[in-house]
Amino acid sequence: MPPRADGVYAHGGGPVEKWHRGVPFDLHLMVFGDSTATGYGCDDAEEVPGVLIARGLAEVSRERIRLSTKAIMGATSKGLSGQIDAMFVAGPPPDAAVIMIGANDITRPNGIGPSARRLGRAVRRLRASGAVVVVGTCPDFGVITAIPQPLRWVARSRGLRLARAQASAVRAAGGVPVPFSDLLTPEFRKAPEELFSQDMFHPSGAGYALAAQQLLPALCNALGECIDGDQPEDALEPRNAEGSSLLARVGNISRLWRRSTGVPAPIVVPAS
Repeated sequence: MPPRADGVYAHGGGPVEKWHRGVPFDLHLMVFGDSTATGYGCDDAEEVPGVLIARGLAEVSRERIRLSTKAIMGATSKGLSGQIDAMFVAGPPPDAAVIMIGANDITRPNGIGPSARRLGRAVRRLRASGAVVVVGTCPDFGVITAIPQPLRWVARSRGLRLARAQASAVRAAGGVPVPFSDLLTPEFRKAPEELFSQDMFHPSGAGYALAAQQLLPALCNALGECIDGDQPEDALEPRNAEGSSLLARVGNISRLWRRSTGVPAPIVVPAS
């Protein structure tokens, strides 16, 4: 099971504060999706993408950020409606939502069009509740060498088609798509041993850090937060020696693709 670290994160770091009624916070961030959204493959809670984003947002905004994770391992786009239903049962909707979904729609016989439309409906529901929504679209299956050929080629082709359909559906619903297949693939091809976890399917802590570097600027821009000036590098660095050394070995993070994709340039995590 992935480590869980829901709670309240404050500017300046420090341990997460367990949230209960009466604990103050300024902004509520909620994470939806599949096993990648839960941080499956991480060894430490500080490597979980939701934690990295919450800490980064706390550094940028200097506010207290409450993190809640509704994502479920193995979820497909069909499960997003149930995750959002659970959100409404649990309490008020969040101020911001991050969704990471798509891989399981490819490994199951779910149609590309229907999967994208289900994601669009989920984004529309969250937007209607007042939340800002950022979506990490389907990753590139071509970098997952654990999948044998020719199945890997088929999965890659379907995954890229789904990612394009997802991006269109997310934009139409008022969300912000972040094209993982464009932005992360070059780095995963260069350093698979560092960026994949032991199963060589899910990302490692360093791999999730790269994903967070793409999601956080998009989320900050959507929220209207300024990310210029003092950037939250420390919040995006894995907070253990192993994770830090992995990012150092990957190196040259700033050369992540800065294509004209409509996604803000990534926040740079310097190797230390």
